[in-house]
Amino acid sequence: MSENKVMTGIQGLDQMIASGIPSGHIIALLGSCGTGKTTLSLQYAWNGLAMGEKAIFISLEEDEEAIKKNAINYGWDLQPHIDNKNLLLVKLEPADAKNTVMKIKSELPRIIGNFGAKRVVLDSVSLLSMLFDDEAEKRTNLFNLCKQIKDSGATAVFTAEVKENNPLASRDGLVEYVADGVISLKYTETDDGNDVQLSIRIIKMRRARHERKIKPYSITQNGIEVHSQAEMF
Repeated sequence: MSENKVMTGIQGLDQMIASGIPSGHIIALLGSCGTGKTTLSLQYAWNGLAMGEKAIFISLEEDEEAIKKNAINYGWDLQPHIDNKNLLLVKLEPADAKNTVMKIKSELPRIIGNFGAKRVVLDSVSLLSMLFDDEAEKRTNLFNLCKQIKDSGATAVFTAEVKENNPLASRDGLVEYVADGVISLKYTETDDGNDVQLSIRIIKMRRARHERKIKPYSITQNGIEVHSQAEMF
């Protein structure tokens, strides 16, 4: 029997991952500021809602109103899904580290388990890691969170900032080893310095055939569009 797949619903990206992301995977979405990590992860949640699936969007960067405003810019009206209890927006406060850590350890597992979400987004895991003092704590809490999400049956996307000198490695160097899949978003300046080129690459995807070539993508008024038939030069 074939494994269930989760389609991202993002033009071109699903073509890069044969038949979609394996259900229950945790995907790390790596990229620097401005590459569209939040947009892509929000689009992933939105496309699930459009297919009748429940979603949880956990943010350490923006509050509920800001998330809704970002979404409406792309034509995604989240409010009806919130009212119908198909979408849950959770804001964690990195400035209040102690209470946030307690919420992650106690409330978040219960919320994820009880809500019945098929899709979970954490934006961003880099800020989450900053709440813990040492590497052992970061690793333990990240592993525990991943296990809680996997136990719920959801398929998750974690966004992560990259190191300045290595666009293929997360800032803490942990999430890409915990995740089942890693997708890299990158921008490079054109030769004349007047524009940037956006490119996407699937670094790994357990239990799934996937495109290994780097492909261009655009951030449009409708969200992320991956040009899977094009080649990067």
